Order: sequence, then structure tokens, then C-alpha cells
Amino acid sequence: MNTSQTGTRQTGTRQTGTRQTGTRQTGAPRTGASDTGAASGGRAADGPWIGRALPRVEDERLLRGHGRYVDDIRLPGTLEAAFLRSPHAHARITRIETDAARAMPGVRAVWTAADIAGLAPVVNEAELRVPEPLRRELDPLVRSLPHPLLADGRVRFSGQPVAMVVAESRYLAEDALEAIEVDYTPLPVVVDPDEALLPGAPLIEESWGDNLALEAATSVGDPDAAFAGAAVVIEEEFRAHRHVASPIETRAVQAAPGAYDGRLTVWSNTQTPHRLRDHLAQTLGTAAEAVHVVAVDVGGGFGQKGIIYVEEVLVPYAARQLGVPVLWREDRNENLTAASHAREQVHRIALAADADGTLRGLRDDFVVNFGAGTFTGLVVPYNSVVHLLGPYRVPNVDIRVRAALTHTAPTSPYRGAGRPEAVFAMERALDRLARELGMEPVALRARNLITPGELPYRTGLLDRSGNPQEYDSGDFPQLLRRAEEMADLPAVRERQAALAAAGSDHRIGVGFAVYLEATGLGPFESARASVLSDGRVRIALGTPSQGQGHRTSMAQIAADAIGVPFSAVEVVGGDTDTVPYGVGTIASRALVTAGNATHLAGRRLRERILAAASARLGVPATELTLDGDAVEHHPTGVRAGLAQLVAEGHELSETAHFHPPGFTFAGGAGVVVVDVDTATGEVTLDTCAMAHDAGRIVNPVIAHGQIAGGVAQGIAGALYEEMRYGPDGQPVTTTYMDYLVPTSAEVPDLELAEITTPSTLNALGVKGLGEGGAIAPQAAIANAVEDALAPFGVVVRRGPLTPDRVRGLLREATGTTAPATV
Repeated sequence: MNTSQTGTRQTGTRQTGTRQTGTRQTGAPRTGASDTGAASGGRAADGPWIGRALPRVEDERLLRGHGRYVDDIRLPGTLEAAFLRSPHAHARITRIETDAARAMPGVRAVWTAADIAGLAPVVNEAELRVPEPLRRELDPLVRSLPHPLLADGRVRFSGQPVAMVVAESRYLAEDALEAIEVDYTPLPVVVDPDEALLPGAPLIEESWGDNLALEAATSVGDPDAAFAGAAVVIEEEFRAHRHVASPIETRAVQAAPGAYDGRLTVWSNTQTPHRLRDHLAQTLGTAAEAVHVVAVDVGGGFGQKGIIYVEEVLVPYAARQLGVPVLWREDRNENLTAASHAREQVHRIALAADADGTLRGLRDDFVVNFGAGTFTGLVVPYNSVVHLLGPYRVPNVDIRVRAALTHTAPTSPYRGAGRPEAVFAMERALDRLARELGMEPVALRARNLITPGELPYRTGLLDRSGNPQEYDSGDFPQLLRRAEEMADLPAVRERQAALAAAGSDHRIGVGFAVYLEATGLGPFESARASVLSDGRVRIALGTPSQGQGHRTSMAQIAADAIGVPFSAVEVVGGDTDTVPYGVGTIASRALVTAGNATHLAGRRLRERILAAASARLGVPATELTLDGDAVEHHPTGVRAGLAQLVAEGHELSETAHFHPPGFTFAGGAGVVVVDVDTATGEVTLDTCAMAHDAGRIVNPVIAHGQIAGGVAQGIAGALYEEMRYGPDGQPVTTTYMDYLVPTSAEVPDLELAEITTPSTLNALGVKGLGEGGAIAPQAAIANAVEDALAPFGVVVRRGPLTPDRVRGLLREATGTTAPATV
């Protein structure tokens, strides 16, 4: 999907139409809606850099094939690793014989669990930590199940690493894997999370006595009274099915010990390089300073690369043990079966309402499938809890969440991280309630949306950090109105009635989904702004990029803050040597946290530059202006170049850490119009539109690309993608022949509208938007398909809505092979 801007029509200062290839935009950011704090010297001649639709500076290098990915780093003498993975979902290992593999030509080492007994298993401590206020108020059960580096005595899922081979090439390593003999004794398997919680279910961790990995409950108001006094109550069960992130670049890691100092350098396509550095240092028993992690170019992450995996520990360990570089890159089958999965939740949700549709209460008891491990603890389940209410007034709430271990691949965050699942349950429930009340679904939503006058708004829940959840800014009714306008709802209803009257095999439906998203996760992020020897400015960040456009958007922020041209700023990220501390690019946080850290560091650097020039020129700093690559004294015209100041020994560098005071809430409203062929079950998207609010927009092209990409992934989950297992725990969608990923041909033109309500929690007024587009589409498409097939009595309770599943829904609803004309 190409979202490069090809034309702009402006009326005054308000952009009223922008045509993009693959994206039609109907509204534009209102730049200047909040004070950025940039001095006049930080602005270009025709205004600030922030808000401009500048082309991405990183793209030309990548498009010319000059990218530098992990697989491009070919050091002399590099060995390659391969992993023997369990063919069983659950089995005891009774014997491993590796002598034949060790003796094969080109094989340098073979490791099993017995060979690395001194190495600690992987625990994602930062993600598993429960904030003290949450622990105190909710007293949740959160169990940690460390991931053994190699299976020790028992395998828990098909694809779990059992042995590692390092050889002179990947081909030789793969050949050696076939020479390893392993005797397994198969054990009982459970793959369904509900079944896993039943007494007597096969156990993933025998010492626990059950498969309950997490449980938490929270309530607001008096739910029992609300349901008892309600005019209407609906109860439903909705299932969010399992996905795989499927980045273009699969996981990869290369490690090399220093020839002289033994310092370990690790190149990884991780989203969290500082966390990986700290974990490696702890596991290998060395200081953090003895490990250097670099996240080079990354071909997509989407959350899958935001956690620490056993392979990221084993490859550096092998390099250190052998004293030579070692490389491992995941193949696609491994990515589909052994990398983390996501999304799988089962919601049993109920809504209580008055006769006019006013919501009185919500109950939800939902189960999350953690798979065979606990990567991130509360993160995804509690994200679902705190996003379940969305932008609606719900005065009485009762929510319980449990997470089950099963004999499937472990799950972790994937773009949206619990939000799409919650929105699917809530927005589907709202449509079911509207149908029960005989209301237009959009009217039901409008009646219950929080208005701008009610903001900041507290829901009564605690947020992910343990603070009272508070929506800081937004205009949710306007978002819904924009979505309704883009759908042209009256015209859809007319066409819908005409098709039904004609007895057509084609039925159309419209579906809405409104969401909000807590963005800007703390606790902090770092940025270092420095003047280089040639007078250019370098911004070093703790956040690596996986395609988000950091090198462009952060340079725009820095140029305004410092007062230098955009072209004079270079941005580097994901290198633990450039800034000593960082969190990473996850959870729609980079622009809020790293962006504001860049702003702070830039403002401080500006003051340092002016102070240095003042000392050199012997004039007050208040009489100096930073103009491009030099500082000028206006009364005399005397100038001091930035390169000159550096050459004379002035340290022109500043580091800033931004600590967000709380989450800032982005939001959006998605709408789709679908055409359902009742004869074939095929679902076609006639209209796909999204109205979104991500605060002040730094770069419209990048922002729209992020939203469009998220929408495409949401469409994929709604209509195509599903990671499936057989009852024996064997994955059955192990290639792209079975796990369907849409191409640009299947993703329609997207219509995007934008409103701007700046965040009140940071100087830039920005909100996160990287995950936003992915949150609403699955719910909106499910609502649209049900709307189209409502005359047949179809109820959509899960996806993906493949032709076969749609036909099954019609058969179930009508009791016939083909639906009768209704």
C-alpha cells in the first residue's frame, strides 16, 4: 500500500481534500493547535517543521537496497545457528543423542539443556512486574513461568527449542539437526483455554497443580443493581481468534565477541535493545557495559519483537563460548510456529440498558490463552480490561479476567495488545443491544459517548500503571459523526432495502466501531542531542524504529526545538552505546516519550549552544540568534559556527529523560460497508473509512501511513488470518499456503478523516498512533457482516469471516444448504 502524498487542495488554512494512492484523506491536522514551546529561532522561515508532510528521509536508502538488516552484517568467520524444535505439543524427553551431529563436518558445537545447565531461563521481568497500586487494590494472581533456554526433560509446545547446533553454514547446521536422536514419550494435550481451566486438564506446569496463570477482577458502582433494574439485558459470547504478527523480516540475531576486550556486540531486530542488553548481561554474568546491543534496520515488529526470546540469549552465549561471530535468522515456518502468537480471548459479556439505550452496566468474564508460557503477565489481559469500556459512559462495571496455559505457542502483545480483542467484544455487544432495542447502532453509540465537556473523564478503573484511569482529551462524538458521514448511512440503508426487496444474492451491511487507546507508556524515555564536528546535529534515541519513520518525525521535532534546519539533523536509535538507558518502541509510546525527550534535549542543547557562543563572542546570550549552522550577534553581525564551537572544545551535547505523567488517550471511529455474496460467502469491502484523533500531528504522511497500515492488519484479522491448532496441539497453518495474509489487492482504498485534540499531558500535545488503525476494523467488519445477514438471523461471534465460515453461519441460521430469499 503506497500512502505517499500526490496532491493537496487547500482552502485557506484548512486542508479539505488530499488524494493519496490507496488512501483518501478528508481532514487535515490543524497545526499550531497547541504551543510547542519552540522559540522563533526553532522555526523555518515559513513556519515550524512540526506539522509538515515531509517525505521520509529513510526511504530512499531502503528502496535502493542499501538497508542494513541483521542478515546484512557478515563478519569474517561467522558461524550459523539452527534449532532442533519439538515435533510434539507435550512430551517427556527420555533420551537425546548428539554424538553423530557433533562429528559431522563443519559442525562446531551442539548444545542441549544438559550442556547449559548453569544458564538461567528467560523471564521478561519488566513486563511481568505488577505496579504496586494494582497489586494493592486488585490483589491479582500473576504467576511467572520462566522459559527454559532449551527444553529440559519435557516439551510444552510444538516448536519449542530442544537443541542448538552451530556450524560453518546454516545448511550444515540443518543437516546436523537431522542427525540428533531424541526419544519422546507423548503426554496428554490441551489447546483450548476454557478446557485448560477445568479440573483434571493436562498440566503445562505440573508444580502449579492447575493451568491458571493469571486472575484479576475489578468493579465500579453497583453492577447487581444496574442489571436488576435494567429494561434490557443482552448476554453474548465472543471470541477473538489467534493471530501471528508475520513481519516481513523474521526474528534475527548476530553476536560477536570483541577481538581485544571481549566486549560482546549483539545485532538484533529487537524492539527493546536496552532490555535485551540488561538481560544478556545478567544471564552471562557480566556488567551491562560489557554488552553492546544494536537494533539495525528492522523489517517490521508489531510487538512480536518486543519481548526477549530464548534464541536471543543462546546465540550470544554461543558466540562468547566459541569466540567467533554467530548468526541466526528465523525461517518463516519457525516464525509461524515458534515465535509468539497473539489475540486469543473468549469474552462472556453482558450489557444492561434503559429502554432508550442508555447504558446502565457491563459485565465481562473473559479468558486469555497464554499458550505454554508467561511472557508479559498482566500486560495484554489488563489492557483488555481497561479498554473494554471504550469512550462510553458505563457507570456500573464488573470485569474478571483469567489467563490459561495451554500446549500452544506462547502469546505476547501484537499491534493493539489486548485492545482489538476488547473492542471486538464491546462493539459487537453494542450492536446486539441495538438490535434488541430496535435502534440504529450508530444512534445507540452516540447516546452513550463521553462528550468533550466531560473531559478529563475518570472511568473508576485503575490504569495499567495503577493510577486512576483518566481520559485526558478527545472528541468522540465528532469522530463518530465523521465516520457516519464517510459511510453515507442513509444511502446505505436505501441500497440495503432495495437489494433485499429484489431478492439479490448480494446483501450489504454497515458496521461501526469506536475505540480509544492509552498511549505514551512510561516510565521514561531518553534522547541525546549533540552537535557533531561538521556542525550537524545528531539525535540519539532509546527507541529503535521498525518502520515508523523516527528519522523523519524526530528530526522535525529537533529542528524546531533547537533552531536548525531539518536537513541538518540526523537521528539514530536502538543503539545502547548512544544512550545508556531506554525502554523501547512498543505500546504506541515512541512519539509521546521519545518525541518529548527529543524536544527537551533539543531545547537544552539550544541554550548550551547560545551559552557557548556568548562566552566566545563576549556578548550576552539574549542578543544571540541561532541561525542554521551558526550563532549570530544581531547588533554587530558577528557569527560563530557550530562546527567552530565544537572544534574549540565546547561540549555541545545534552541528554533528557521524559517521564510521562500519565497515559494520553488517542481515539478513532471506524466504519465499513460490506457486500456479502450469500451464494459463495465472499465478503467484499465497499467502503472502509477511519476517523482518528492522535493529538498534534508531527508529520501527516507518516501518521496516515501508520493508520492505513494498522487498518490493513485489522482487515487481515477480520477476513483472512487465523493461527489454528489441531486437538493434538499440532499447528495446522504453518505456511502462507494455509495462514492467509492479504496483499494490496485485497485491501481497498481507505478513507481517512482526522480531528485534532492535543494532549494536555505533554508539551508537544502529541498522542501515540502506531496501533490505532488496527483496533477497530475487526469489530466494524463483523458488525457490517451481521448487519448484511441480519434478515437470515445470522449472529457473528468470531472471525475470521472467510467464505467458508460465512456460509457456515448462513447454514446454521437458516437450517438449509443455501439461504432462502428473505
